[in-house]
Amino acid sequence: MGVTARGPRVWIMAMLKDSDRKNVLVVQTLRNHILGSTLIATSSVLICCGLLTFAGNTYNAPKRHRNELEVTSKCAAMILAMLCALSCQILSIMFVNQVNMLANTLTVEDCPVTPEFAAKLLAKGVFLNTVGNRLFFCGLPLLLWVFGPVLVLLSSVALIPVWYSIDFVGADDKGEVGAKVSAGMGHGEFNAAGA
Repeated sequence: MGVTARGPRVWIMAMLKDSDRKNVLVVQTLRNHILGSTLIATSSVLICCGLLTFAGNTYNAPKRHRNELEVTSKCAAMILAMLCALSCQILSIMFVNQVNMLANTLTVEDCPVTPEFAAKLLAKGVFLNTVGNRLFFCGLPLLLWVFGPVLVLLSSVALIPVWYSIDFVGADDKGEVGAKVSAGMGHGEFNAAGA
């Protein structure tokens, strides 16, 4: 999505140019990506467990003003968002692990795997990570939904400019690398990585 979609392709090609000196950098960067995905996945599981406990306790609590079915359905929507985020993060970890193993073997002469294949795997991993993060952070408005519709509106309105600033870089903010990525690289082209 946005700038995030083209970055991994350029990055992997730049790292493969001088792989003898950048092997550790590649592995450490991918490890950090995996750790971030693991943190979101673990948090999703913990939030699901908490929501299941909360939804179960609504039936045991004395009758209050809130409808039990309403609270349970809101918790179910949050759990669904968290489980989708968990699934995306798990798939992201899988793709990035594959790239991690391929990164050091791509320099071997008889390697049947091409750098383009590794770039596609990395792009899939980053895309799934982005989707998983979005689903995870969509849980904030859903969590606030339990307390009423005004907080959902406020938190949703606050998230839109944050996501926009992450995905879309203005012409003044692009700098040299951003200009190369947006101007010189189409789908399947790697000329910007070598420039």
